Amino acid sequence: MAINWFPGHMHKARKDIAEVMPQVDVIIELLDARIPFSSENPLVNGLRGETPCIKVLNKADLADPAITQMWVEHFEQQKGVRALPMTSQHPEHIKSLLKLCEQLMGDRDLAIRGGRAMIMGIPNVGKSTMINTLAGRTIARTGNEAGVTKSQQRIKLANNMTLTDTPGFLWPKLTPPECGNRLAITGAIKDTAFDFIDITLFAADYLLKNYPDALKERYKLDELPEHDEELLALIGKKRGCMQKGGSVDWDKVSRILITELRDGKLGPITLETPEMTQVEVARAEAAEAEKARLKEIHDAERKARTRRNRK
Repeated sequence: MAINWFPGHMHKARKDIAEVMPQVDVIIELLDARIPFSSENPLVNGLRGETPCIKVLNKADLADPAITQMWVEHFEQQKGVRALPMTSQHPEHIKSLLKLCEQLMGDRDLAIRGGRAMIMGIPNVGKSTMINTLAGRTIARTGNEAGVTKSQQRIKLANNMTLTDTPGFLWPKLTPPECGNRLAITGAIKDTAFDFIDITLFAADYLLKNYPDALKERYKLDELPEHDEELLALIGKKRGCMQKGGSVDWDKVSRILITELRDGKLGPITLETPEMTQVEVARAEAAEAEKARLKEIHDAERKARTRRNRK
């Protein structure tokens, strides 16, 4: 299922960030460690230019540590990028970000001109919690839902640093389409914006292939079925998600699986790897190229018909 979701305030956020970017010394981009590619905003690279960027893989406690390390190595191959896994469970690690920001600014004397950092990230990635930790006080409102922050604000931090907070924003088209599914699974997109059952079937298929033992342990299953619908039916029976007549309440069991996956109750799980997303991008680009080719043929045929009709 393709998800396209681009509210008006996100369009404004992109414009505002582009205006402020020339004044920024370093960017802190928060990613969800469970979906580092899908939660990375492709607009950031175009907006930042040569500005150093710290990719923070937040919620690392919910992600598969081995795959998180793969993503750290992947990002650090990019020019001017540092990558760090973090979690709100260890505020001392979050505070170390300020030291890294100073290092990336070079030999500048911050007493003469303070440093300017910008923090950005998609909705529900933990940005507000990180801001409050960096500031040592409650400044940004937090909430386990998409789109809590609505406008920019500037925050004074220790050591003459100023942090510009930006609203969480997505991009106009979520591509490859798998990105939209993963964003929905982890809560970056509001639950009212997608079909819960479709998203859960996508998650169930991935878990069957990549985390079968986690499913067995969480739902007390001796054997796993081959298909996603069969898995949901089994979980539904285990959890009492049944309707009159013995049919499964698909919506109820879907919400159980997604909620428990989001909360980490299935254990540390990552929903994508660098190799996987490279394959998906190549497939999406090939599909777009084929679509453009067919459109070109269609346009040429239409023009030819028009010319014949005029004769």
